[in-house]
Amino acid sequence: MTTSGRASVHVKAPGKINVFLKVGALDDDGYHDVAIAYQAVSLCEDVRVSDASDFSVEVAGSVELSRVPLDGGNIAIKAARLLAARTGYPGGARIRIEKHVPVTGGMGGGSADAAATLVACDALWGTELPREELLDLARQLGADVPFALTGGTAIGTGRGDELSPALAQGTFHWVLALADFGLSTPAVYAELDAHRARHAQDIFPADLRPSVDAGVLHALRAGDAHMLAEALHNDLQAPALHLEPSLADVLELGEQNGALAGVVSGSGPTVAFLAADVDSALELQVALSASRLNVVRATGPVHGARIVGD
Repeated sequence: MTTSGRASVHVKAPGKINVFLKVGALDDDGYHDVAIAYQAVSLCEDVRVSDASDFSVEVAGSVELSRVPLDGGNIAIKAARLLAARTGYPGGARIRIEKHVPVTGGMGGGSADAAATLVACDALWGTELPREELLDLARQLGADVPFALTGGTAIGTGRGDELSPALAQGTFHWVLALADFGLSTPAVYAELDAHRARHAQDIFPADLRPSVDAGVLHALRAGDAHMLAEALHNDLQAPALHLEPSLADVLELGEQNGALAGVVSGSGPTVAFLAADVDSALELQVALSASRLNVVRATGPVHGARIVGD
């Protein structure tokens, strides 16, 4: 019997799109500060947690799963263990994840798994941690985990985990081109640093503490897809394209078929296309599917990790 009396808990947590990402200069500690405008989207992870004497994870879903670790290296197991250590809970958890967010796809799927596991275990075990403490654990697990917990639309600074909510109204319609391969976030950042070093004479040095452009905030606040399309930006897009040139063809194809704009999400390789409305998104989805791309539609913003009834 669990502390809460529940047999299991089911939590949904969203993937995210970085509608804006600026990367600061390389710090002495080998990291970069970033400025991110996050939007949580309706492509979600489903996590079910039940009581067990030890920690284990099983994974199924609609995306390529071969890169998901099934041992203690899985971020969901790390999340459960971290919560148990913080609260003194003596048992374990059996974690079952149904994945729909692409793995190493730049959409924070692993972060969503971790956030969902924190919420599910907290409810299952009856540990009832205050929200701020859950956010503190989320920060220890990864820069995108706090946002997966809160959802909606937010600005992330520092490592991306210092969050402030951003006003956003209306619904934005996205068509996501999913790749059948992943891109390593450290490799993309390393390529960005190498590019900046190669062109140090020709480009302005990066800010040490970047900020989100005002145009992005205005577009989100207005709920205006055309305005947001003008403001989409990702400093990691060029290095991602350099490592995987085929992404340039994907971007071009989307923009030729009616997307207001396209952007590589995070470190890639998922490409997010912004559509004017639901009809335009449907037309774009059909056109890209006809070109043999694996595409899904999603809307944003949506809630962060939350318990759902079965």
